[in-house]
Amino acid sequence: QVQLVESGGGLVQPGGSLTLSCAASGNIFSFVVMNWYRQAPGKQRELVAGITRYGTPNYADSVKGRFTISKDNAKNTAYLQMNSLKPEDTAVYYCNARQIGVNTIDYWGQGTQVTVSS
Repeated sequence: QVQLVESGGGLVQPGGSLTLSCAASGNIFSFVVMNWYRQAPGKQRELVAGITRYGTPNYADSVKGRFTISKDNAKNTAYLQMNSLKPEDTAVYYCNARQIGVNTIDYWGQGTQVTVSS
């Protein structure tokens, strides 16, 4: 059973930066994609950024140019560098990893809170 553990959340002022980490218990190269989602109070969970097995990133329009997703296969860890943070980025951020074999399996972390406020 794969476990994902997020870290790096916290309170930051508008315009500030944070880097989230997602440490996996298994080999992340086995995942076809790793994603970061977020869920703000009263809103649906939304996809923020994803990175494929071979390192191709994609971003939601709302974070393009501000967030950068990356991964280190040797450390089995994915990252989300968040710059120029805005109050509307406040949410619980979740790491997701998808494994495709006989079945498609989605793994989720427990989430880490990001609060952008002055």
